[in-house]
Amino acid sequence: MSMIILASGSPRRKEILETAGLSFEIIPAKGEEQILHTEPDLVVQELSAQKALEVAGNIYHYSQKQLENLFCEEEGSEEKKLVTDTMVIGADTVVACDGKILGKPKDEKDAFEMLKNLSGRAHKVYTGVTIVLMEPSGRSGKITFSEETQVHVAPLTDQEIRDYIATGEPMDKAGAYGIQGAFGMFISRIEGDYQNVVGFPLARFYSELKKIGIDIRKW
Repeated sequence: MSMIILASGSPRRKEILETAGLSFEIIPAKGEEQILHTEPDLVVQELSAQKALEVAGNIYHYSQKQLENLFCEEEGSEEKKLVTDTMVIGADTVVACDGKILGKPKDEKDAFEMLKNLSGRAHKVYTGVTIVLMEPSGRSGKITFSEETQVHVAPLTDQEIRDYIATGEPMDKAGAYGIQGAFGMFISRIEGDYQNVVGFPLARFYSELKKIGIDIRKW
């Protein structure tokens, strides 16, 4: 059998993959993030790889030691054999304006300043994805890529920003907004993949796997 692991606790990524009809388990990465790059596209690739590789390493070890239902015994042999192909997916999304990465706001004042800066102009959202593939033999390989979408925000009044902050929605989101929530009414247009802004570029994911002969619809 085949197994897909999402190395992220993001409810938005979970929803996107479920909508695509994929069956998967969620095991969020817990390691400390280490960033060596400054360019947003490289940062998300780096972070997605850290997440996927951490969980892939843990899952393979855990499968061998504890998940007996993932093993079979060959007839006439006491040797047990791993009978699962495993795909681990790591992802990370950042918002960047003028080349600077915008994290989650520290407080309401910080959220106001972020949104004021985004008002009436365009910024970019980057999502990095790393796919780790592990064969029954234990061999593994990975694919890492990033997707970029440009988002245009309509001019906002100070009162509109305050009202939005009062909903509480901005406080746990990079860039202080969620495009799939109440802030959607302030998005004048996007250039690129909408799902990438939500948190997972599904079309690119499908395309990258297709390049190496994997149809994720039949995994």
